[in-house]
Amino acid sequence: MGDMTAAEIRKQVERFLPKVQKPSRYLGSEWNSIHKDWEETAVHMAFAFPDVYEVGMSHLGTRILYALINSNENALCERVFAPWIDMEEKLREKKIPLYTLESFRPLGDFDIIGFTLQYEMSYSNLLNMLDLAGIPLRAKDRGPEHPWIIAGGPCAYTPEPLAPFIDFFMLGDGEETVPELLQLLKEQKENPVSREEFLFKAAKIQGVYVPEFYEVQYKSDGRIEKIIADPRAPKVVEKAIVQNLDQAFFPTNPIVPYMGIVHDRMMLEVMRGCSRGCRFCQAGMVYRPVRERSQETLLRQTEELVKSTGYEEIALTSLSTGDYSCVQPLIHGILEKFNDEKVSVSLPSLRLDSFDVGLAQEVQKVRKSGLTFAPEAGTQRLRDVINKGVTEEDLMKAAESAFRGGWSTIKLYFMIGLPTENQEDIDGIATLAKKVADLGTKLGRRNVKVTVSTSSFVPKGHTPFQWEPQEGMASLQQKQRYLREKLKDRRIKYNYHDVDTSFLEAVFAKGDRRLADSLEWAFKNGCKFDGWAEHFKYETWIESFKVFGLDPHFYANRVTDYDDVLPWDHLESGVTKRFLMEEHRRALQEARTLDCRHDDCTGCGICPGRGVQIDLKG
Repeated sequence: MGDMTAAEIRKQVERFLPKVQKPSRYLGSEWNSIHKDWEETAVHMAFAFPDVYEVGMSHLGTRILYALINSNENALCERVFAPWIDMEEKLREKKIPLYTLESFRPLGDFDIIGFTLQYEMSYSNLLNMLDLAGIPLRAKDRGPEHPWIIAGGPCAYTPEPLAPFIDFFMLGDGEETVPELLQLLKEQKENPVSREEFLFKAAKIQGVYVPEFYEVQYKSDGRIEKIIADPRAPKVVEKAIVQNLDQAFFPTNPIVPYMGIVHDRMMLEVMRGCSRGCRFCQAGMVYRPVRERSQETLLRQTEELVKSTGYEEIALTSLSTGDYSCVQPLIHGILEKFNDEKVSVSLPSLRLDSFDVGLAQEVQKVRKSGLTFAPEAGTQRLRDVINKGVTEEDLMKAAESAFRGGWSTIKLYFMIGLPTENQEDIDGIATLAKKVADLGTKLGRRNVKVTVSTSSFVPKGHTPFQWEPQEGMASLQQKQRYLREKLKDRRIKYNYHDVDTSFLEAVFAKGDRRLADSLEWAFKNGCKFDGWAEHFKYETWIESFKVFGLDPHFYANRVTDYDDVLPWDHLESGVTKRFLMEEHRRALQEARTLDCRHDDCTGCGICPGRGVQIDLKG
């Protein structure tokens, strides 16, 4: 990729843009997009999302950080997404470097490129984007003329497979760390110091992890012997935490895309964190403690959003919005206040035990879509193992309320391959689905439709199940075939996730930095958009492990002991390892742990250990 100016890139791209699918992905002049003066700002950052535009633009974190950085007078932030296959071909054929949407500048011109890591299957896209930008993939091959490459998001808590490619990772809430980082970059441009010295300064910022300051030693059987930190870097990196969400930055003039995106609506973050304690859920552990925004703040933000976007639907987002302590008054408040604008409210996540049909009817006055519930497991025993805390009675009550309230479509989410799962648990999935369908028929709903979706359990770091193996692929496929037979009923539709993809996700979720070579090889041999079934090249991935003598089953399917050193033991989410062990033991005893919002402290370690506390507004 030669050196091209923004004007040259724009001119070339405009010629072929009408020939690619969805050209509006690449235009960047959307309503509310921010175009700052390059010469007037000291620090230039590109915010990179390693998937297509419509996935990235639906992500709230992207919107928050984009607006936060641009609100800083010393900095500008522009966006870049993974170009779809047809666009990439054009860029490579015409030797055009990957550029940001706002200014059409090549990525190589920026001081820093920040990737968000939402999903392990996007790692190959990250490498592809660096390659398209003409930036060396490995940190050690980059010089002072190249941008710093950083990454954050949930996968930053288990980042080792990406360690050689990233200068540093940021753990925790970006609102806390980004302003400090921008200041550091500004100083570096005014008085440059060596790469190493700059990285030691960065490592002093809360939540910053610089992988090259940590040496990993292995035992002869492939397990980790120890992780040694450079004495000048923190032994354990602790995540950054926004203490007061009510006062935290929140953008109320978000970009309105030209095209339909996955979540095409206003988004309001009502709270952060979840203390339900589902034992498979990484987000529920790493985003603690629970911090809510007040109703007054949220109503004010809604008003600004309605004015600045023209959207008619607002989504109340969080890990479990039904748990927000002021959810009912907030919804009434929004619907009352914006009745004339016909603003409707959507709740992306409804819990069975906090489901309130009155609330659902209130919410869907304007548009009635299907309702989605996640029992996660087919029997009460297994729901207790995973600490899901909902019962069959909760499900049947919620389904009955929904059918009586006029709904006829219900979606049910389950996981297969959960720790301790047996045949009875699998049968339970089919039994529950049939009971729900029968209930709808009995209550006289015409065209009852129950969609059952199963995904395969992927063990994740920083959860009580981080020591568990993933179940073997043949066994998971057998369970999918069995369910397909058991769920033959014209009222029931069965969807399931591809087992190959879940296996690879487990390899990278539990992997260490030895996987980096395989990742780079797979990317160079055509792997990208691995989360998209039509582009997933399973055979190439398996080949990539063989080339480097790695056994993927060693990562995905091995039971680990409590005294094993895990690849992420030097990264800390605030929830202690002792608590995770205790929760794992309780899981095997089928014992529930209650929600600390309404019960005693469970001793997870986040509040006293980090001097923060649960902040409820209701």
